[in-house]
Amino acid sequence: MADRLGLFVVGWLLILSGGLMAHSVQTAGGTRVLDVRYPGQARTVLSALLYVPRSATPRRPAPAVMVSHGYINTREMQSPFAIELARRGFVVLAIDMTGHGYSGGSAGADDGGGPEGLRFLQSLAFVDKTEIGLEGHSMGGLPIVGAALSQPGGYRSMVLEGSTTPEPGQLGAGTPSFPRNLALVFGRYDEFAPLMWHEARGSDVGRAPKLETLFGSARPVVPDRLYGSLAGGTARLLVNPGITHPAEHFSTAGVAAAVDWFQRTLRGEASPRAPGDQIWPWKEVGTGVALAGFVVLLLGAFRLLLATPLFAGLAEPGVATTERRGPRWWVAFILTAAIPALTFYPFMTLGLAFPPSRFFPQWVTNQVLVWALLNGAISLGLGFIPGAPKAAFALRPAKSLLIAAATVGVGCLALALCDRLFKVDFRFWVVGLKPLDGRHFAIFIAYVAPFTLAFAAMLRAANVNLAVRGEKPALACVWAICAMALGFVILLAAQYATLFWSGRLITPKEALSTIIAIQFVPILVFVGLIGSYAFRRTNSYAPGAAICGLVVTWYIVAGTATHWSEGWRPPKTAGLYPDRPASMATVSGVHRLGRFAH
Repeated sequence: MADRLGLFVVGWLLILSGGLMAHSVQTAGGTRVLDVRYPGQARTVLSALLYVPRSATPRRPAPAVMVSHGYINTREMQSPFAIELARRGFVVLAIDMTGHGYSGGSAGADDGGGPEGLRFLQSLAFVDKTEIGLEGHSMGGLPIVGAALSQPGGYRSMVLEGSTTPEPGQLGAGTPSFPRNLALVFGRYDEFAPLMWHEARGSDVGRAPKLETLFGSARPVVPDRLYGSLAGGTARLLVNPGITHPAEHFSTAGVAAAVDWFQRTLRGEASPRAPGDQIWPWKEVGTGVALAGFVVLLLGAFRLLLATPLFAGLAEPGVATTERRGPRWWVAFILTAAIPALTFYPFMTLGLAFPPSRFFPQWVTNQVLVWALLNGAISLGLGFIPGAPKAAFALRPAKSLLIAAATVGVGCLALALCDRLFKVDFRFWVVGLKPLDGRHFAIFIAYVAPFTLAFAAMLRAANVNLAVRGEKPALACVWAICAMALGFVILLAAQYATLFWSGRLITPKEALSTIIAIQFVPILVFVGLIGSYAFRRTNSYAPGAAICGLVVTWYIVAGTATHWSEGWRPPKTAGLYPDRPASMATVSGVHRLGRFAH
């Protein structure tokens, strides 16, 4: 029994210790982190995390900053900025944009909820209404610029991280006087330079005509040189660090630039600090440890459940059908690793033909589902190729689904407890697992069956073609992980080696899909691990496929954007500001003109 308890106990220890560590970082100095709701337009309820430093009181109102995440992200993505600003005495409101996280509505609607967020921040008695800043990463520029347009005098300064202002001719287009006191932080390797500033490389944005107009300069803008007047509200600063788009909100350079600008342009922070004095990475370490603990906990819970009378009948050693790694095995391994990566861009593009609807309301989830189902079909074919070994799986579908639900239920309990005790979820960088609210649970129910079927096909083929007789379970898991994830590792290595060498991706028009592909590596590592672990203990691919279907659907649905809502129509224009007339397409990832592509 003690041997069976090992992984279960270790998983809980990692989750609780990681959650406690993350909590201690984000509450450093007595900061309170509150989950708040406030009204949006048309009876929409909006969500945010509110960071309140100890120094902020009604008797001594503090300066404040509203921060916004980008497309298919949530409010937790801005925690590096929120933690560092709160440590310095700023109140911070980290919003969920409309259609994201726990905010209602559809993605990008109502200026992303920015005007309502600014009004809510101004309503707080412990906020100095005359000292408010705005910060947004990527599509987060939409609510930030929207808030500035709604109240031109309601803020003092702004930071756009890897973002842009509207195009010339659009409402809110950048001028030397709008937005007020603006710092633009744009990485030299930002994948979206062609879409946002119409320059091939992030290192070249300083010479973009659109940026020159914004800065009121007749010559290329020089990074780190102050333009305009802080006192007059026309100050401009370009910061061009050597980072990528996802690193702009996950690097000390990106965070330092924002912190420095707000300390220069807002007055009254209680605890000024050097911009480089940062502790937020330790919060990411904590939630990353908790995320790893979640996976370990699922393995431990599955093993414990197999020992119970209800599920004991499932316990059966996996029977591998391959004697050794010969030529046929290596061909199967290469195909298993390569096909999902090679089909990624075309299948994601094909998924754009599956628009949001009442039952399938998330466009990016629809794209991933198309990729998963088509790869499942291909995998199914690989499992029946001539000469493939004949597998004798012990399929028990009902109990397989039941043990998967019970296993994942333990993980749900752990996440709910972490949220309740520490107000953190399980995440690291672009990978984050959030609790499902009622709206997202209904969406989850719609997507979970087709994702589970896709993983069943993938894992069946993998266990038929790649499981080797007599191999140690740990080594079998390593091979399964490599087979599932190696293709995406190579794809991303090629893309980013090219980006760092030339300043451009191999496929510049697929910037958003490339960033999405980063998440496929940990997801497919998880699928390979769970699939192999469960097969070796049940001689079936069904329990592992069901666990993967439940967890991956949960992960995608909770963390991406919801597009469909009552009255939603596909956008006629593209970009960060889809409700305003223009021909530009940007990191909004809402869709490019003509083909609704990213």
